[in-house]
Amino acid sequence: MYASKSALSTRRSGQALLVWGLLVVAANLRSPLTGVGPLLERVQTDLGLAPAVAGLLNTLPLLAFAGVAPLVPRLAARWGPERLLGFALAVLTLGIAVRWIPAATGLFAGTVLIGAGIGVGNVLLPSLIKRDFPTRVGLLTCAYATVMGGVAAVASGVAVPVGRSAPGGWHTALGCWIALALVACVLWLPRMRAPRAAPPPGPGASPEGARGHRLPWRSPLAWAVTAFMGLQSLGFYVVVTWLPQVFQDSGSSAVAAGWLLFLFQVVAVGTSLVVPAALRWARDQRAVAVAGSAVLLAGYLGLLAAPEWALLWSVVLGLGGGASLVLALAFLSLRAQDAAAAGALSAMAQSVGYLLAAAGPVVFGLLHTVGSGWRAPVLLLVAAAVGQVCVAPAAGRGTVHGPDLPHVKDSLTSAHRKDTLYM
Repeated sequence: MYASKSALSTRRSGQALLVWGLLVVAANLRSPLTGVGPLLERVQTDLGLAPAVAGLLNTLPLLAFAGVAPLVPRLAARWGPERLLGFALAVLTLGIAVRWIPAATGLFAGTVLIGAGIGVGNVLLPSLIKRDFPTRVGLLTCAYATVMGGVAAVASGVAVPVGRSAPGGWHTALGCWIALALVACVLWLPRMRAPRAAPPPGPGASPEGARGHRLPWRSPLAWAVTAFMGLQSLGFYVVVTWLPQVFQDSGSSAVAAGWLLFLFQVVAVGTSLVVPAALRWARDQRAVAVAGSAVLLAGYLGLLAAPEWALLWSVVLGLGGGASLVLALAFLSLRAQDAAAAGALSAMAQSVGYLLAAAGPVVFGLLHTVGSGWRAPVLLLVAAAVGQVCVAPAAGRGTVHGPDLPHVKDSLTSAHRKDTLYM
């Protein structure tokens, strides 16, 4: 009896440590990138970069996401997801260090390394959550999205003040996040040393089983999830790259523009906490997905019509963006039958989705350069939001059973069994 209680206590402690480890990893998946937008004008001036070239600073990570995502399931099967994630954190840390070098070469090379490290984490976290916490997918997806968004918001808000006051200027503002990356490496190190467990059969199976899971290219549901992921990511990365400059050109100061981007992300974090409660009363995720996408569309239309109302549009975009992000992440697990299928869907959705998103900051900058204004670039965001509204019903379909989202798994009818991504 005593041994049984001791084993249960040890198991719960291990799960708690794993949750903390996953959340600290999540804290590193956006913060090294979101501080770039508020500093972009200064970076352009100091390095003599054209707007389209400057846009590459947030496009290169997305290209890295797209490039590494298809490789992750096989690499996880070969090395184990824990070891692969630890290696990715090391690459991320190295990238931040290289980006700290006061030269354009270091800035761009470090950005690529950061993107590669984050790209691996993006794919592995949904499959690890599906494997280790199959009855808590919604709760933990909400938790890691909240942590990821909250730390990213802080990175946006403090970028300009740190860049102005710290020795090294904007180089230090971008490089200081190495401390958080080192903490993640230290906390994850015991997971890398742990022996690899045999993958359990059935639901919640290990990502190591991904070796036999091909990416679900023939699934219409997978393509709907991929489109939703790509379109919401395109909007997010354009916003964090260019919105501060749009606001500055509409009369805001550089510091105020940085804090408006901070507000956008804080509102998004708050919204992400509400989404699971909203889904608790929904039969599936279609209505919430359409509503979140429609709010994003309203924010972009408002930005197009009255850009001087920066405070209002920051809040509206945060409401729609927060809901869309949590849904995009949750779909990767809710639309999959087991952890290996979640890894395969995650790899597909993030490789194609982030390839689509990668075009956003560059095209946005090019449209601004060609048109010498923000109307044409903002129309790009409007078009993306319209597309997101159109794919949201397909990406959110399915029947959710149970009184509380964190305790449910997606369950489709037998007629749609092929779309549960069971490979």
